[in-house]
Amino acid sequence: MSLIIEVEGLNKVFRVTRRRPGIVGGLRSLVNPEVREVSAVRDLSLAVERGEMIGLVGPNGAGKSTSIKMMTGILMPTSGTLRVAGFVPLHQRRDLAARIGVVFGQRTQLWWDLPLIDSLRLLQHLYRVPTDRYQDNLQRLRTMLELDEFLDTPVRQLSLGQRMRGDLAAALLHDPELLYLDEPTIGLDVVAKARIREFLLTLNAERGTTILLTTHDMDDVEMLCPRIVIIDHGRKLYDGTVTDIRERFGGDRQLVAVLDPAEMAALNLDEAGLPTVENLPAGVRVMQAEGPRIWLSFTSEAMPAHELVAWLGTRYRLRDVTFQEPEIEDVIRRIYEEGLLLQEEEATLSV
Repeated sequence: MSLIIEVEGLNKVFRVTRRRPGIVGGLRSLVNPEVREVSAVRDLSLAVERGEMIGLVGPNGAGKSTSIKMMTGILMPTSGTLRVAGFVPLHQRRDLAARIGVVFGQRTQLWWDLPLIDSLRLLQHLYRVPTDRYQDNLQRLRTMLELDEFLDTPVRQLSLGQRMRGDLAAALLHDPELLYLDEPTIGLDVVAKARIREFLLTLNAERGTTILLTTHDMDDVEMLCPRIVIIDHGRKLYDGTVTDIRERFGGDRQLVAVLDPAEMAALNLDEAGLPTVENLPAGVRVMQAEGPRIWLSFTSEAMPAHELVAWLGTRYRLRDVTFQEPEIEDVIRRIYEEGLLLQEEEATLSV
């Protein structure tokens, strides 16, 4: 598979000016302001293959939106190299615009007082989409996004979920091979989020559209993106799978085992009223019990999941076994609050 995004050593520094402390107005504050530099993106490298779905994750101010704006040609990088779909975004913006679609969750490219269908017709002419291709794409998007109920409604009268579906249609009318989504589900209700996610999965599977998604909603990442990139203070901290990040930093996992009721009733109880499982492996502990169900907490380092199931199976008649993984949102929060990835990087450098 060929690369559609190639980023190497990308940096973006903003120069911020303000009046010097203690100076209120006057010529002196105008000719000699305080100037400081703010690094929004620092030494970012990223390679994205065609057809991938990637989640770009980070707290407010991490550099996510700045990175996307450089990849679309809106902002000029301070240094580093960047190619998208074979183009240098800043210098070939018009050529690149025909190959990408962009949706910013808090902004719209639709005309506020016009019916949605009129905005789509105007975008057809702006992108110079041939009529036959426009009609085919519009019909497909009308079906996939269920647009018919509000096509003739002015954009200002649409609900947030309807407007987001309209923005997605606008971004995809010209068949882009790469779609940037910046907080596409922000403020949406559960039903609207589910509809958008289902559409994006279908778009990626059927059309092979590459999708780069920035979001604070970890459900978006878990349901849509096999690969995530975590950045903080402009630096890339992690680039890999959701499964790997959960296993490395997720802490305890839980196994829920359903035992034979008679065996469960025969177990002794400890001081906390929890059943005592004899000779539990190190690192495994009983968390709670309810009826024939027993919850065991463990880490992958203490014992792999399949070994724990086998260990239980040799001692008890298991009726059912399920696993409860750590919530990815909790994992990401731990990484930021405890600086886990930075600690790991420092440990690697010190070796």
